[in-house]
Amino acid sequence: MEVGVELLKLILPAGLVLYAMYLTVKSFLNKEIEDRKEERKKINTQVVMPIRLQAYERISLLLERISPDQMLTRLNDKALSAIQFRHVLISEIRQEFNHNLSQQIYMSDSAWNLVKSAVEELIIKINQLGEEMPAEAGSTEFSRKLIEEWMQVPDNAINSALIFLKDEIRRDF
Repeated sequence: MEVGVELLKLILPAGLVLYAMYLTVKSFLNKEIEDRKEERKKINTQVVMPIRLQAYERISLLLERISPDQMLTRLNDKALSAIQFRHVLISEIRQEFNHNLSQQIYMSDSAWNLVKSAVEELIIKINQLGEEMPAEAGSTEFSRKLIEEWMQVPDNAINSALIFLKDEIRRDF
């Protein structure tokens, strides 16, 4: 019995010291892991932030390039009929959009959804206008009509998307 008590006198303090060491090492390792996570997050932010800003720039440029006033000036060909010009415009919008499709991974879902909606709304507007135009109409008449109708709505989808992108950039960066 005395041997058991003596053994307990040795093992109990040693066990407590061992347990205290375990807690100390565990605490130290947890702190080290957190520090490394923070460092990695900081490095990722330094790398990703410029890419995200570039994505917002590219999407802003996309919206500017497909806005009717910019696009019609750039693409107008008086030799085309309204129907042909409608196809040229829709093709240009889709090419621009597809070229910038990968930028969505750097943007918020709400920003990307607004961009998609703006593109879709413009295509719908061009198609509606194309259906209303007489068969013999030319590209100049189509352009004039599109600009007139687009400018009647000051808060159109493209302007709304651009404003949202600018606000999101100001808020996040």
